[in-house]
Amino acid sequence: MLTRDVPRNVREWMQSIIREEEINRYLVNGRDFINDEEIEELLRKYRNPEPQRVRDIIAKSLALERLEPEETATLLNVEDEELWEEIFQAAGEVKRKVYGDRIVTFAPLYCSNFCVNNCLYCGFRRDNHLQQRRRLTIEEVRREAEALVSMGHKRLIMVYGEHPLSDVDYIARTIQTVYETKVGNGEIRRVNVNAAPMDIARLRVLKEVGIGTFQVFQETYHHETYRKVHPEGTLKAHYRWRLYALHRAQEAGIDDVAIGALFGLYDWKFEVMGLLYHTIDLERHFGGVGPHTISFPRLEPAINTPFVQETQYKVSDRDFKRLVAVIRLSVPYTGMIITAREPAHIRREVIPVGCTQTDASTRIGIGAYSDRYTEQDLKRQQFQIGDPRSLDEVVRELAEMGYITSFCTADYRCGRTGKYFMGIAKKGKIHHFCMPNAILTFKEYLIDYASPETRSVGERLIEQKFAELDEALKPLVREYLERIERGERDLRI
Repeated sequence: MLTRDVPRNVREWMQSIIREEEINRYLVNGRDFINDEEIEELLRKYRNPEPQRVRDIIAKSLALERLEPEETATLLNVEDEELWEEIFQAAGEVKRKVYGDRIVTFAPLYCSNFCVNNCLYCGFRRDNHLQQRRRLTIEEVRREAEALVSMGHKRLIMVYGEHPLSDVDYIARTIQTVYETKVGNGEIRRVNVNAAPMDIARLRVLKEVGIGTFQVFQETYHHETYRKVHPEGTLKAHYRWRLYALHRAQEAGIDDVAIGALFGLYDWKFEVMGLLYHTIDLERHFGGVGPHTISFPRLEPAINTPFVQETQYKVSDRDFKRLVAVIRLSVPYTGMIITAREPAHIRREVIPVGCTQTDASTRIGIGAYSDRYTEQDLKRQQFQIGDPRSLDEVVRELAEMGYITSFCTADYRCGRTGKYFMGIAKKGKIHHFCMPNAILTFKEYLIDYASPETRSVGERLIEQKFAELDEALKPLVREYLERIERGERDLRI
């Protein structure tokens, strides 16, 4: 099964990865939870929906109830522009009900681009000989973390290719290194991971070193398309090993998991349905705990990767906004991540319809932060990013839009994860914890890292959001703000 042009030691490593018994127990009558025919039939069946039916579904979302597949299929089939405006408005209202006017920021840290896979759409694929291969040493990881901390970041998503050079032991060492790194008042308080699917034993190693959210994107939920873009003989060719990666993570005790699809591989409506079915199956198996976040990246150009230009499923800006709003209404209590793949003007337009997280000062070349190169070098990157602005620029723009930039990680360090987090999120109460902590961490950023222009805008926003807090919380938040002014850090409620 494994390709013969892969070195023997790598082939042997690949043969140790997939454990069929850790998949089979989740199958129902030998089938996984994505039924392509059923999804296609639902999308056909609910065409041309009645406006009142659409409004009834919107009302259900506003009550913070997850939608069923037929309801999401109905929303996806809306054609009337006025109804779409109602959907956009409702999506924004749902986001505010659950998360308030705050946006969590993070930065990606790419540690290795060696990969055994050969995905047609990926600049890091094994056969792309124009890609400059590199794995960061532990000291280089430390330097990257120092650069990110010096910008003001408090949380990262660390990214690794699937290869024995970036096995679970390497991932664990890099996570530990980042947590140990401190610069002045700054530190990374939350390390999330985007890595290949693993077995339960390996996932427990990541749990022990304090992994935050574990993120695995299915890329496409459509079985035939998945086979086409992930060549046979690679680890990623195994659809179900990837599909149940986050089930195994939950079994390993990692109770914050993140799903996503790469939009542009297949029909965007099908992929939204796939994300919903994935959510439903996780909730069914793990006591109502579904994904902590959902991501929806679009295909972007990558060096020597013609598939990106050739795909017939590119998602327009109009449809991108629509799919984000439908995901928000379908799973109203889950975080949603829009990334720097998107240009600034798209992020400005789409954040208000439901996004809760975004990255900033993004560089995706290996070693790109400490090298401090300024122009995109596609020989070092997985794809081309659309928004290279600094953290300070993004924070200032968000503040001008009325959003507090949250650097808060209190939920995770206070044990408000998994079932606890979902319990309060589904009741629309998470922002009661998060907005006070967002204000406090925003204050830290403004003092320690912000430009004078950003601090001026930010201080006015803090005054506004402080005025909106529950009266019972104001004395404590005021006290903590004063203590931060005097030099204390990492105060949280």
